[in-house]
Amino acid sequence: MAGLNEDAQWIVLKGFVVSFSLFFLAIVINQSTVVGQTTAEAVSEFPKEDIRGVREVIIQSVYLNEPDRAIVQNEIRQLFLARQNLVIDFSSVEISKHQYVDIHYNNGVTAYNETYSSL
Repeated sequence: MAGLNEDAQWIVLKGFVVSFSLFFLAIVINQSTVVGQTTAEAVSEFPKEDIRGVREVIIQSVYLNEPDRAIVQNEIRQLFLARQNLVIDFSSVEISKHQYVDIHYNNGVTAYNETYSSL
């Protein structure tokens, strides 16, 4: 820059500063878009309605008679595995008139565990 006068050097220097600033802002905006997109995808992939449906069917099956209960619970496991590729595991225990049900839900992306209790 020895051949330029001082005014031209300032113009070139300001051009570099502006171009680097625009480059930096473009990178920051690009990264914020990616973060927002992945967060929104994670929220939309959470199978809230599937979990509610499985939970309701499992809780209803706990209150069946003993021979029917085992058959229905086995059917629940097989149906959800075959139709929705869900691994469902649950067990129930009755302790002093309280019914406790442990529910495990896993579809390969989301794992959900719950302990349900009722009178």
